[in-house]
Amino acid sequence: MEKPWLAHYPEDVPRTLSYPEETLHQILYRSAQKYPDHPAIVFFGNKLTYQELVGQVDRLATALHKLGVQKQDRVALFLPNCPQSVIAYYAALRLGAIVVQVNPLYVERELKYQLEDAGAEVLIALDLLYPRVYNIQETTPLKQVIVTSIKDYLPFPLSQLYFFKQLKERHRMRARREEKALYWTDLIKESPPIPPNIEVRPQDIALLQYTGGTTGVSKGVVLTHRNLLVNAIQARSWIARLRDGEERVLAVLPFFHVFGMTVAMNMAIYAGFSMILLPRFEVTRVLKVIDKYKPTFFPGVPTMYVAINNYPKLQQYDLSSLKFCLSGAAPLPLEVLEKFETITGSRLVEGYGLTEASPVTHCNPIWGLRKPGSMGIPLPDTEAKVVDTGTGADLPVGEIGELVIKGPQVMQGYWRHSQETEQVLKDGWLFTGDLAKRDEDGYFYIIDRKKDMIIAGGFNIYPREVEEVLYEHPKILEAAVAGIPDPYRGETVKAFVVLKKGQEATEGEILDFCRKNLAAYKVPTCVEFRDQLPKTLVGKVLRRALLEG
Repeated sequence: MEKPWLAHYPEDVPRTLSYPEETLHQILYRSAQKYPDHPAIVFFGNKLTYQELVGQVDRLATALHKLGVQKQDRVALFLPNCPQSVIAYYAALRLGAIVVQVNPLYVERELKYQLEDAGAEVLIALDLLYPRVYNIQETTPLKQVIVTSIKDYLPFPLSQLYFFKQLKERHRMRARREEKALYWTDLIKESPPIPPNIEVRPQDIALLQYTGGTTGVSKGVVLTHRNLLVNAIQARSWIARLRDGEERVLAVLPFFHVFGMTVAMNMAIYAGFSMILLPRFEVTRVLKVIDKYKPTFFPGVPTMYVAINNYPKLQQYDLSSLKFCLSGAAPLPLEVLEKFETITGSRLVEGYGLTEASPVTHCNPIWGLRKPGSMGIPLPDTEAKVVDTGTGADLPVGEIGELVIKGPQVMQGYWRHSQETEQVLKDGWLFTGDLAKRDEDGYFYIIDRKKDMIIAGGFNIYPREVEEVLYEHPKILEAAVAGIPDPYRGETVKAFVVLKKGQEATEGEILDFCRKNLAAYKVPTCVEFRDQLPKTLVGKVLRRALLEG
């Protein structure tokens, strides 16, 4: 296969890579041997060295084994970025269990579906999220819930301040009253760092990463240790000029999202970088952290860079430590890129990936030819082409078709969805559902989405899921949603609603209903009432016609 992009690889980026026959948790232990006293995690001033991180992982793995966790059991993590999210992830993998990442923004209905579909019997949750778990626990496969708190890894006196703040805000855990949960701190304290030796192979499943599809039904993407480790190594090769054991990653991209998990966590651990963890993106906090802890690498999404660019008191903070920033999950406007680079003096490049590919497949060269508007060129050992959406035939340079990808980072399939797997995996090629074109240099450009997916602030939103909630409203006859431009989030959700005859409703009433049944980022920002929805002859709603008229 012709690979014109190889001519544009920087000299220090290999054209092909060798991948060790190791598992994800083995790279943690290897980094701990190389850099035992180097900080692995920095969390609001508290530091865990690589040696200390391994000790915590081993203690939790011992505890999980005593609770009955066996190889290939599913362990769900309901956590934001915090030390526990890293410890729990690697402890589960240490036992050969399968990690199921759960978005902390999920409401009870979404949480219940994912736990049931994955068959997760153990869940580790933040105390502030536990009430959602409590309300659905009896109707799920869950046998054990482990509860932890942000304050468990905060340094003194922040831990005390956090405790009193939570009391003041009346965040009380049902877990202590109902005694249905176990406590992280107890398990870590009581368990020795001597987990059993479980044989885990690179081809074993490591992760079920839930995503939506063309049908809108949330599916678990099956990713092996090899898939995830390969992608971490591919990403590491792309930033060749950064030094192992020396760099500091600003880890504000959520680990429950595959982009943050691979680029901000797995790759960082593979390279012995320090992870500066933040539970969520708050621009003032992020700027203070950059100023104080001097991260050198900052992977993010366009909305983060937009927020920094437009911060009114930006001159108060020193951002000069940043060497390289990687933008993904949504298109990066050229003006955002140029302004951010001017402000920081760092290099910001745009890449592309999808959950089904662990996720990174393309990126613009950092120290080479960067093409604005392009998602870049394929990473080492990754093939890509554009094919006709009808026939599947390869298309020449400049023609628009579906982007298909092949590489060792591509998923094994969808969990318990063989038919959907066959639709997107054909002869080793992953059909992405994205419409793209390629230029003569091998740079790829996303033109549109074959799927109706909306990307708002880096989050994937599938219209059907929102529409199904709207259809549950007793006054709504028909509903459709579409993405509309948003200066900050890139896109946002707009709902188009037809009410039942004789019914009246306000926009606020519809939005309140959505807030009760959807994660905040999926809730429409506006509602337009229509007498009817434009449709095809077979009754399919024409989303483009909705937006045009």
